[in-house]
Amino acid sequence: MNGWLIYTEADSIRNKSYIDWFIDEAKKQSIDLALLLREDISVGIQKNKQIIYEKQEEIHADFAVVRTMDPLLNKQLEQMGITVFNNAVISETFNHKAHGYLAMQKLGIPVPESYFFPGKIIPSSLPLDFPFVAKAANGKGGDQVTMIYNQQEWEKYQKSCTEDFLLQSPENIQPGKDLRVFIINKKIIAAVLRTNTNDFRANYSLGGTASLYTLNKTEIKTIQKIIDAYDFGLAGIDFMFTKEGKLIFNEIEDAVGSRTLSMLTDINILEAYISYIKEKIAVR
Repeated sequence: MNGWLIYTEADSIRNKSYIDWFIDEAKKQSIDLALLLREDISVGIQKNKQIIYEKQEEIHADFAVVRTMDPLLNKQLEQMGITVFNNAVISETFNHKAHGYLAMQKLGIPVPESYFFPGKIIPSSLPLDFPFVAKAANGKGGDQVTMIYNQQEWEKYQKSCTEDFLLQSPENIQPGKDLRVFIINKKIIAAVLRTNTNDFRANYSLGGTASLYTLNKTEIKTIQKIIDAYDFGLAGIDFMFTKEGKLIFNEIEDAVGSRTLSMLTDINILEAYISYIKEKIAVR
């Protein structure tokens, strides 16, 4: 059994230790997993046949773990008979925050008050009072999330808008606090609470702290509703908290990292993920 671990070149450098760990865990389970850089891949249609080339050489694998936001790549690989983790539906839906919110609302999962705009289309009148949060629709890690306090900051933000974005109300949301729930397929692996007293964003990478969190029955029911609706591989479901302490959906990390989980527990999430991939391919 052979597979690809697909990253952009820049992300492969930042995540080298994670990639090495991934490949090593696959080898332990008799799987040949190779790193494939997105920049080296050409996909398309040639002579009415779907093809994938790596540096002009046609290649094939049993499965691919796509660790970059590229729904079209996921879709083509699937149509070529390659099992993809996570699949194209997950990539298309949850690598764009607006699509993710619509999907969650369809399931009856609470989401924050949000307004969606395509890139470079600036609303003629604001649907929210200051302050509000502006987010790039495909942003990850909190880097493209900004609190807008006044008209001057809003005008500055407008000049930077080149991609789809969301405006979101912070009303009734606890700042600097969120929850990441790690899942594999239909199983909840663990939940990590992230807090930051110096920023409204709770991301660990932005100076936040992390601790294990015990889910209550109501929270488990909410999460189960999400994972029952989709065919996930490994993912992170992120929630914020209302002022009353209830979960409110934030986003789903398709290419989720597990640094905080590894720091807080002895859980080998990649061992479990590889086992799931092996089972999935075996019954394909």
